[in-house]
Amino acid sequence: MHINSYKSDKNSRHRAESVMIGIIINVLMAFISYRAGLPIYLDTIGTIVTAAMGGLFPGIMTAITTNALCSLFDHKAIYFGIVNAIIAIYTAWFVRKKNFRSAKNVVSFIMMSGLISGGISACIHWEVWKEAGNASVQALMDTVKVTESLPKFLIFLGITILLNIFDKGICSGAASAILHFIPSKLQTNIKNSGWRQRPLSAEEIKNMNSLSKDIRFSLKRRLTSMFFVVGLTLTLIMGVASVRLYFENAKQEKTQTAINAAKFAAEIINPDKIDDYIRYGTETEGYTETENMLYKIRDTASGVKYLYVIQIRKDGCYVAFDLATEDTPPYQHGEKIEFEDAFLPYLPALLEGEEIPTIESDDITGWVVTAYYPIKDSSGNCVAYAATDVSLTYMADYMGSFMMRIALILSGFFILVLAYALWVAGIYMIYPINNIVAGVADFTNAGTEQEKLDEAVRKLRDIDIHTGDEVEKLYHAICDMASNQTEQMRSIRRLAENTAKMQDGLIITMADLVENRDSDTGAHIQKTAAYVKIIVEGLKRKGYYAEKITPKFMSDVVRSAPLHDVGKINIPDNVLNKPGKLTDEEYEIIKTHTISGRKIMEKAISTVEGENYLKEARNMAAYHHERWDGKGYPEGLHGEVIPLAARIMAVADVFDALASPRVYKPAFPLEKALAIIQEGAGTQFDPKCVEVFMEALPEVKAVLKKYHQNT
Repeated sequence: MHINSYKSDKNSRHRAESVMIGIIINVLMAFISYRAGLPIYLDTIGTIVTAAMGGLFPGIMTAITTNALCSLFDHKAIYFGIVNAIIAIYTAWFVRKKNFRSAKNVVSFIMMSGLISGGISACIHWEVWKEAGNASVQALMDTVKVTESLPKFLIFLGITILLNIFDKGICSGAASAILHFIPSKLQTNIKNSGWRQRPLSAEEIKNMNSLSKDIRFSLKRRLTSMFFVVGLTLTLIMGVASVRLYFENAKQEKTQTAINAAKFAAEIINPDKIDDYIRYGTETEGYTETENMLYKIRDTASGVKYLYVIQIRKDGCYVAFDLATEDTPPYQHGEKIEFEDAFLPYLPALLEGEEIPTIESDDITGWVVTAYYPIKDSSGNCVAYAATDVSLTYMADYMGSFMMRIALILSGFFILVLAYALWVAGIYMIYPINNIVAGVADFTNAGTEQEKLDEAVRKLRDIDIHTGDEVEKLYHAICDMASNQTEQMRSIRRLAENTAKMQDGLIITMADLVENRDSDTGAHIQKTAAYVKIIVEGLKRKGYYAEKITPKFMSDVVRSAPLHDVGKINIPDNVLNKPGKLTDEEYEIIKTHTISGRKIMEKAISTVEGENYLKEARNMAAYHHERWDGKGYPEGLHGEVIPLAARIMAVADVFDALASPRVYKPAFPLEKALAIIQEGAGTQFDPKCVEVFMEALPEVKAVLKKYHQNT
């Protein structure tokens, strides 16, 4: 565990170093391109390298940091962080899905990345700055011969895409060269450095993701939605707050400028000549000089659009001075202007000659803030007002561009934060939990098979989760639980095996007691058990009686075979061991061994609760002398009504009787014994049992040879 932790820390350092080196390469190449005035930037070499080696988050980290640093010498770079981030995302996806070393794939990557970055960059640049910006690009646009019907933006878009394809071609070539010289082992270590468990292959990740398909609201989907909503909300709040603060500060600044300009204008006006200015205008001495000074005040006061001097009377405003602008003609001296609605609340104060606060209005002149400053005579009486208007319309228009700039800046960081959150959630929660779920599922599906249980526990241990939190604690608890259950199952299995061996020993002992009373059966129980095993395995191999022949059935039949003649224990010795032919009465006595065997087995079964192999022993003991055609005993059963175990034993029992010597006959030659069995197929025996028995002659001969029979 400590070794893995050391390796993880070391690989994490390598990943961090690769990100820093990638940032340095990007910034250095971008600085050189900027200083040289090139129309390309070469600022994605490090992004492509880190995204190809480290994956999504390191690539995005490299991209966003690059543009943030490049803004120190190129103020426009900060707005294109989202473009570089998208290239990182595309690179990480491309490397994961395709072979980056294929020339065809590299060309595809260059074309697509150039198209993506060029298209987005052109839209951003044109929307924010309304022009090409770069002198080289502008020169290229000027050299293109087009008709007037083709918009300049389309020209700019086409040139930008072509330049970006060229740029990405150089960057991809440089990145490929760098990756070529980085050892494969180091690349693999960097790629796997983020895992907090055994690294997963692409196929394993696909399988992990498939585990969540049947879940309506998976953890991955919930976390992704949560991070997206939270990140987007914070980004919007920051954006709106930034725009609002900027606008309020700008508005306050412009308002103060309007007030100051109004004060300066009031100071240069001769209050004793106001009536003459209104009545005679330029004919009044000093009018033109005063007007020129007012122009200077307006032109030097940033943001002031209108400057005028008016006298407030009850019937309206009378103009003394009104400076001309480019878009609106001035009012003439003496002209009366009606009061605007925004000024009505302040009219009493204006008529009294008092100072009033700035007034914000939206009329035919646009959205403006107006500042009024009283012009007073030597007696302190207000004779007129100097007024200035600061237009807020252009500020509102600029705010759209400003908001777009804020959105572009924050979008890159939003992608970075979202990628980091999803990366952390993935390696610390989603993939570890999904691996635990898959491991527990394997353990559950292993059932009671010891090898599968051991393999499932091994796979659980191999996950090697080391998140250092509750997930790791849960993982170790599940591993310990699975391991303990597996060991308990192993102990139970050993106990069951020992019990089974003891039972088998008792069966063999019982069978031997019966066999020892029969003077010439000669290892009959061993051979019939061997033949039964051959037949049942043959049926399984051929697919006969598939629903019946389960592993348990096969085991029960083979283990029960020695008890098929257990009923002979009730047959008198003089009948059982008679060397000559039996009389009809004696034959009837012999036939009772099937009924006795059934009773003995049923009594044994009644002492044991639940399913057990003695039920097949009962079937064999009771019905192994039944015939396929229904002419057997003790009940005259026929066909598949006869229990399958008894049909199997019938072939094995008769063949051994034919192929073995008895006190009343010699052993039949193997060919003769087999011929008799073959002839009985479909009459005495189940034809499928005979078929698989005949197909297994090598195994049959091996059994005969083992027990010293002549073949």
